[in-house]
Amino acid sequence: MIYLKENIKFLRKKRAMTQEQLAGLLDSKRSLIGSYEEGRGVPKLSIIGRMAEIFEVSMDHLLAVDLSQKELEIGSQTTDDKKRKTGDENDFIGKALKVLSVVVTPENDELISIVPVKASAGYLNGRADAGYIGKLPHFSMPVAELSQGRSYRVFQLKGDSMLPLTPGSYIFCDYVEEIADIREGKPYVLITSDEGIVYKRIFLAGENQLQLKSDNPEYEPYMIENTSVLEIWRALGFLSFELPEPDVLNVQKLSAVVTKMQQELAKMKDL
Repeated sequence: MIYLKENIKFLRKKRAMTQEQLAGLLDSKRSLIGSYEEGRGVPKLSIIGRMAEIFEVSMDHLLAVDLSQKELEIGSQTTDDKKRKTGDENDFIGKALKVLSVVVTPENDELISIVPVKASAGYLNGRADAGYIGKLPHFSMPVAELSQGRSYRVFQLKGDSMLPLTPGSYIFCDYVEEIADIREGKPYVLITSDEGIVYKRIFLAGENQLQLKSDNPEYEPYMIENTSVLEIWRALGFLSFELPEPDVLNVQKLSAVVTKMQQELAKMKDL
């Protein structure tokens, strides 16, 4: 059984710490601490590790032991308890818990994993498995747009529902912890229990549903239940190896054509 939410609240109060104070130590938001304690959200593994260090308990105890019912010698954890890493993979995953599995370097820098189309079918079941995530291609990209302290993932697009993005494009995303953090009308990659990996624009539709819309008008919008959402990734940008054709009319070209027509009409009026 997982006791994470109970233990976070118990240990925070034991240390006479407010949710705001704990959030400050974690570089997080108070609302997220509240969601962890109420079981509405689950912190990613790196946050759980930092909580274990703050409360001076092992990750094992923080996850799997009811600390309010068990005498525990605070500060007895070993270095191995604090960070269980083998190579560049973190192999400590509570499989019953919805935590985000990531790949790190020996220096504890998080790498960006790529989920290609050929691996997308297995992602639904393997997303919380450090072994599966570790086998995915991964890389680092030292650019300002991908700041430290956040978790990023790249998903390869399949299908034409989000044209003009072509099939095979790679979508760069960062992890969103709560549905409440979704910005309406923006594109996201969702991992759902019904469809697996889905890339759509999201609109809030009541308390318990989301509306998913494609950019390609040939596809109708549809609704999903919030409870079917397993992961949320905010789209930041894309990489495509399909170059645009030179004769494609874009907004700038259309604007130039309209301007030229207006100039021609003005000349005709002067005649």
